[in-house]
Amino acid sequence: MRRLWKATIPPALLLLAFTACSSESGGDAATSDYAGEAAPEAAPDAETGDAYGFNEPVSPADDPESTFAVDVDTASYDYARRSLGDGELPPADQVRPEEFVNYFDQAYPEPEENGFSVTVDSAPLPEWYASDEATQIMRVGLQTRSEPDTERRDVNLTFVIDVSGSMEQDDRIGIVRDSLHTLVAELRPTDSVAIVVYESESDVLQGMTEVEDGEELHDAIDDLEAGGSTNMQAGLEDGYELAGEAYDADKDNRVILLSDGEANVGLTEHDEMLEALGEDIAEGTTLLTVGVGDSYNQGLLEQLADNGDGWAVYFATATEAERVFSDRLTSTLGVTARDAKIQVTFDPDTVAAYRLIGFENRAIADEDFEDDGVDAGEVGPGHSVTALYALTLTGEDGGLAEVDVRWEDPETEEIGTAAADLRSGALGEDALPSLDVDMVAAAFAEVLRGSADFDCAALVPVAEKLAETTEDPDVEELAELIAVASDLGA
Repeated sequence: MRRLWKATIPPALLLLAFTACSSESGGDAATSDYAGEAAPEAAPDAETGDAYGFNEPVSPADDPESTFAVDVDTASYDYARRSLGDGELPPADQVRPEEFVNYFDQAYPEPEENGFSVTVDSAPLPEWYASDEATQIMRVGLQTRSEPDTERRDVNLTFVIDVSGSMEQDDRIGIVRDSLHTLVAELRPTDSVAIVVYESESDVLQGMTEVEDGEELHDAIDDLEAGGSTNMQAGLEDGYELAGEAYDADKDNRVILLSDGEANVGLTEHDEMLEALGEDIAEGTTLLTVGVGDSYNQGLLEQLADNGDGWAVYFATATEAERVFSDRLTSTLGVTARDAKIQVTFDPDTVAAYRLIGFENRAIADEDFEDDGVDAGEVGPGHSVTALYALTLTGEDGGLAEVDVRWEDPETEEIGTAAADLRSGALGEDALPSLDVDMVAAAFAEVLRGSADFDCAALVPVAEKLAETTEDPDVEELAELIAVASDLGA
């Protein structure tokens, strides 16, 4: 397919995943037992091998500001669920605490307008959550306003679908067919869908078609068959060309990549792909990457999403796909805030050290917080973002931390801001019950990736008690997964 491009984005956007925030994500990792072996010193990206060191405690006297892009991905937790369900521990390099926490309902209050509400609460750090000398957990929670499907904007969706031979394994292509049938059935007649497929080469299976012509779309979906090599780069190039040609400023425009992430023809690493696409991605076109199957290249798909103005999800069954493409359709397709980032400023008089749990590959240079040309994170309607800090306090009274949030409104292109703070007198007060769940989810991730000084045996009774008190099926499943991981040696 001939490739004609419509707009450009700055090449600097491609580099942000590798930008460190002062000393926050540097240093050596903690050493602990992971499945009977010493933990790795860093969690390498599964595709590139680039190592992101686990965040170490930082003194506010040396670096008072912690700055990072928001992240609404859940793929890491979804994949860990699948691995443990198959009786295997997930690879340590595919475990990200922030994505474990993102999976759970937070019950943050919603803002009245577009943008974010900001919730800051805290609790004593439980004894079982050993984290250097830290004694408090602090949570920063963001929430966008929910939007009923009737109020969302129409969408132009360009699907880029992996139909290579590896998609035949465990009938991954069948799962894709079922999920797309589900999605098309949920869309409005005025929404539009296009389909690009790729194996050794790329081809347009269906041009941009309004959903009112649903029979034509369902017929195209039924034609999906797998076989051949995997030229993801060609598929993305053709997908973005098609999206650019059909771009409609009155709609949400999104490219959706469905793949197991195994690229073996042409460019095969995310930074190379994004560099090749960087000058050609139409501004305002966001990317959703969907990992498919029992095993997939999470590192590649996550980095494509993070640097392609979008987010990453995962499913391995039609039931899991329905959760993404039906139950959470509006939040999956819409965008409420662009380039959203958080900066937390700690007071050295009251905080001796802070440690951000996760977000290692989302760090932004402190001085770039107010630079609105810097790429950050995209958030849809009804999404929450949660960041946890382990705090070591000096014992002095006063302000502990100030939280600032910055984003761009996708409709008006105006910059929005929000702020909140935490004072020593408010420690442990008015914390939402979901903080307990977040601590267990984050601790579980830390064990699985090898950054914890404890094991899953310490978490099992805590998680089981939470499951009883919350009566939340997701928390009950979390407790079961922790028990399975403990039995497997984590």
